[in-house]
Amino acid sequence: MSITQSATSPAAQGLAQQPLEAEGRIKLTLMGTGNAAQVPVYNCPCRACERARHVPRFRRGPCSALIETGTERWLIDAGLTDLTERFPPASLSGILLTHYHADHAQGLLHLRWGTGMRISVLGPPDPEGLADLYKHPGILDFSRTLEAFNTITLGSLRVTPVTLSHSRLTFGYVLERAGRRIAYLTDTVGLPQDTTEFLTRETLDLLVLDCTHAPATHAPRNHNDLPRALESIEMLQPRFAVLTHIGHELDAYLMDNNDLDETRIAVGYDGDVFSVAD
Repeated sequence: MSITQSATSPAAQGLAQQPLEAEGRIKLTLMGTGNAAQVPVYNCPCRACERARHVPRFRRGPCSALIETGTERWLIDAGLTDLTERFPPASLSGILLTHYHADHAQGLLHLRWGTGMRISVLGPPDPEGLADLYKHPGILDFSRTLEAFNTITLGSLRVTPVTLSHSRLTFGYVLERAGRRIAYLTDTVGLPQDTTEFLTRETLDLLVLDCTHAPATHAPRNHNDLPRALESIEMLQPRFAVLTHIGHELDAYLMDNNDLDETRIAVGYDGDVFSVAD
């Protein structure tokens, strides 16, 4: 088993690509790694925001990822508002939503007005959704909702939703193919016990985990700070972990205090690509 990491230009994200080879490879591209405010934060003069204004590598868009296996290409979350430009028609197999907060679903509001096709949107059974998406779905198909810990098959990919600790019904996703296992867990503070038990039954090859805040004196309410993210990583023992859903205060903290074990843990940036294979 190997995990490789590379960085791509944000401008190249989401373009139509050739199918991956049919073996056990899973490719994950971080389309966005920011929290709701993104980085740089509007009108913020902090060091991290000033750096991001001058160096595109440090800019962070709404948290989302692209999963590719064989001929399957699934977008996890739709907070990016330019999905129609990033993804040509028929280039996506569908969309997996972690939850319906605006920064994870707002891109659907424009995408729905397309014509001549259908796009499956799978996610938690949230009766409210976002705005009027259920009432006016357009080309989006919300007819299939997912159940926690109920595994479904999407082509060669096995997908298991797991519950997360957030202010709204939120799923993380365990993605499996040919014995390789990735967990994508964003918008959570710690992990529920049933999710922890599920994730520790087998080794995770790659863990992508919410880490929004710099170390906090009091437990944050909706998102991990750095110590709590590291606690989850230590508990789950993945072969490699990537931090995402990062806020500007954590970026500023890491500019002076980045003592992460880089052989096991990486700070994610928009455009980073991780490939898990035999």
